[in-house]
Amino acid sequence: MTAAPTVAESVRESVFDCVGDTPIVALRRLFPDPDVEVVAKLELLNPGGSMKDRTARHIVESGLSEGSIAAGSRLIESSSGNFGIALAMAARVHGLAFTCVVDPKITSANLAILRNLHAQVEFVSQPDETGGYLLSRIRRVQQLLAEDQRAVWINQYANDRNWQAHYHGTGAELAAQLTRAPDYLFAPVSTTGSILGCARRLRERFPALRVVAVDAVGSVIFGGAPGPRDLPGIGASRVPELCSPEEIDEVIHVDDVEAALGCRRLLAAEGIFAGGSTGSAVAAIAKAMPGLPRPCRVVAIFPDRGDRYLDLVYDDNWLAAATRRRGTV
Repeated sequence: MTAAPTVAESVRESVFDCVGDTPIVALRRLFPDPDVEVVAKLELLNPGGSMKDRTARHIVESGLSEGSIAAGSRLIESSSGNFGIALAMAARVHGLAFTCVVDPKITSANLAILRNLHAQVEFVSQPDETGGYLLSRIRRVQQLLAEDQRAVWINQYANDRNWQAHYHGTGAELAAQLTRAPDYLFAPVSTTGSILGCARRLRERFPALRVVAVDAVGSVIFGGAPGPRDLPGIGASRVPELCSPEEIDEVIHVDDVEAALGCRRLLAAEGIFAGGSTGSAVAAIAKAMPGLPRPCRVVAIFPDRGDRYLDLVYDDNWLAAATRRRGTV
């Protein structure tokens, strides 16, 4: 009797081993122009719900490997939500403590997820001199570092492992998945780590690629005037140390209302339930569409999923209030 062939099991060691290998999907229903192909990398399908899983995994596991993060350390980070959740997952997997410094704009869903992941949550309620909370959160991070010798600040805005996570991860996957050259990369920005990592890797294979940063109205990353913003995960009230403007060909600013409408259009046309950063990318592509050359190919990064935005972009009352606020600016 012939022995049955041995089939290797496919069992991952942790949820973090499930990060990556996200698909690319065509958006022909949302963008039907036959001369402009738009495809999107669905980073929202990472197990933690965003591309920040890649950043957290690379930073934490590299730090543990080379010793900058010791066993029993307490990770500390300022986060608007998705990166905090990814770090909380990393802390569970690797037996670390984690403190997330947040502000009143955190969504109720993100707050509940952080607490259920046993993260210590530190609230900053006093706006900083820009009118936002980022600088206040960073000051609180510095205080916590001084209070705990085990503490390690991840510092996503200045940590080179941020962009390297996407150079070796998202960008490498895109370069392998795309057999035909894209003409444009559209990517939302906050720390600028993901756009730079993807652009640097893709340009090695597709040197003519033009890179479009999708930023929030009210963000100062690329010299814009500071202003109020409600959606977490896109834009910043200070320029990240990682930022490299010379590597960006164009910046398109999108406000909260445009981002919300982008989310809703994407869901209605493609059935993709996405978050505010993704809606901003959709809105930016729609803005750019009339001026794009024909034919051309656009690849977009869709960073986040929508369940954490139910009380924001998918709430009719919130959208009505945001629309009224925009009319008074």
